[in-house]
Amino acid sequence: MIPARLRVFPAISRNRDPQKYVGELMRVAEFADRNGFEGILLFEGNDVFVEPWAMAQHILAATTRSSPLIAVNPVYMHPFTAAKFVSSFAQLYGRKVYLNMITGTAISDLEGLGDEQPHADRYVRLGEFVALMRELLASQRPVNLEGRFYRASNLQLRPRLPAELMPEFLIAGQSEAARRVAEETGCIKMQMLPPELDRGLNAPGMNFGIFARESSEEARQAAKARFRDNPDNRELLALTVENSDSVWKRRLYEGQTGELHDNGYWLLPFLTFQADCPYLVGSHAEIGAKLKEFAAKGLTTIMLDMVADETEMQHVCKALRASELF
Repeated sequence: MIPARLRVFPAISRNRDPQKYVGELMRVAEFADRNGFEGILLFEGNDVFVEPWAMAQHILAATTRSSPLIAVNPVYMHPFTAAKFVSSFAQLYGRKVYLNMITGTAISDLEGLGDEQPHADRYVRLGEFVALMRELLASQRPVNLEGRFYRASNLQLRPRLPAELMPEFLIAGQSEAARRVAEETGCIKMQMLPPELDRGLNAPGMNFGIFARESSEEARQAAKARFRDNPDNRELLALTVENSDSVWKRRLYEGQTGELHDNGYWLLPFLTFQADCPYLVGSHAEIGAKLKEFAAKGLTTIMLDMVADETEMQHVCKALRASELF
């Protein structure tokens, strides 16, 4: 069944300039608020310039309807603290938030934080984190939990969150452990845009970027002018892949080229460390038609990499609206 509309969370293309980071995020957040996007994706990690919970509050205060999608990694926070933030935002702004549940960060960052859990166990911990958060937010009574990683004894969060403000949880990992936890917890499963586009869609959520123009040829030329190949940037990505146990990052990196496929699939922005996902390049009409096809196969939610430029964002909107699902 095709959804009534696609929920789209824009994210700024990778930004390595702390002087521009907040300005770009706010430009995209305010544009998203005016143009029907669900909210904006906020990253988490040792190298993120502004803590996503702080950035979420800044965005909630400056917008009228936006529901930020906040990355949450258990290595940085206890479930009670995360639940308290969600509850606080609900009371302050009367809006729900979405939570992008992650386990990944650089191996060197995990070592620096003293987190020695294996990859699979970090997903077990993530599942317990989600379960405890949900109980704390929804339960009228004190919560008790005896898990491998979290224990709670008569723990209560006040006030109880209204059902309409309960957060929705997304899981973006591509490993078997990630898939299992997404199923067990009922989180929205995310995946990367596959190279074939029409095959390999097996999740309700997808992560990719859009680069669009009126015609396909114009889009391809403009995309190549915007995202240029660069050996130094490729080397930088290689170093980050070495320092990561992320399954999705390795799958994208290994055996891929930067060629722009005939179907519009393009990995060069990822391979040159300018984006965290593949791009879909084409005319507004072509991309709109593809989105409609994806929705017919079960797509409901998109994490959308987007260049923080007014002209580019308007082109993205035209492509989304061409799907008639946005």
